[in-house]
Amino acid sequence: MLEIQSDVPLQSLNTMSVESNARLFVKLTHPSQLSEIVSAAESHQLPIRVLGGGSNIILPDYVEALVVLMANKGIKIIGEDDQSVVVKVQAGENWHEFVTWAVSQNFFGLENLALIPGSVGAAPVQNIGAYGVEVGEAIERVTVFDLVTNCEAELMPVDCEFGYRDSLFKKEENRYVILNVVFRLEKVFSPVLGYGPLAVLKQKNDLTVLDVYNEVVSIRTEKLPSPEQLPNAGSFFKNPIVTSDKLASLLQAYPDLVHFPYLTEYKLAAGWLIDKAGFKGQSGENGVGCYEKQALVIVNPEHASAVSVMKWASRITEVVEDTFGVALEVEPRHW
Repeated sequence: MLEIQSDVPLQSLNTMSVESNARLFVKLTHPSQLSEIVSAAESHQLPIRVLGGGSNIILPDYVEALVVLMANKGIKIIGEDDQSVVVKVQAGENWHEFVTWAVSQNFFGLENLALIPGSVGAAPVQNIGAYGVEVGEAIERVTVFDLVTNCEAELMPVDCEFGYRDSLFKKEENRYVILNVVFRLEKVFSPVLGYGPLAVLKQKNDLTVLDVYNEVVSIRTEKLPSPEQLPNAGSFFKNPIVTSDKLASLLQAYPDLVHFPYLTEYKLAAGWLIDKAGFKGQSGENGVGCYEKQALVIVNPEHASAVSVMKWASRITEVVEDTFGVALEVEPRHW
């Protein structure tokens, strides 16, 4: 029997640590509970909202919904050959713990994504990426429950419409409950070291996956605050993408502008833009501000509300657009 609770505080379940309460709340530990969860939502005439690790969301003061915390666990090898291994991971597993497990097994492909907060089920939603790798590259399929058709389905990568910090699950938000993700990981080590800070590893003899993993953890620990110590939602804005003409005009005014090729266009470092606009280490209403070591991270030391967080974010986007003529897009979801 499911335990559905009323008026449940969610502050400890979101890494931005905003005060929020859910009208109804339930922990899902097995997909078989979904039919009962759907029935409960319908009987209360409430929508369903799915919560993973709470690391990429800004919650309102009150969530008028049945909030489902994904707590299903399990990592299982379901196939392998000489070149690769296929692993099914339940949505409620912690992402970093799964990456750590993969590295410990000498399975390759996810080491660049170490220490990204959140759950396995949330990873495809954002198509999380770091240091030259995106999770969609390793995904074989995603098992979902479709809240529109009330049916379970398996989606292939092409169905998931993966893009830069984007996917079908963002485009059709709140339609799919991701139940598990199947990954194909490599047995042959082929490190991705093109991203600046990892380039130093190219000089290392007998490089191992553990070396890459440790370097990524070290870099992220140095530049990003732990949510347990300083509430935050990680990178708050996407890196904007601009045309070559726009880049050329910006470089005339700002020769040190940090940029990277991206398909036929260019990706700008949002953190650089925000820093240059004067926000790094600054704060506004109720203590909400930009992290002193990385302007891209909005921190919430005083546990301010979503209103205060989004007001600070809006101020940043306005100044950056006025200064550079570049629009920033917020990365975390906002219920």
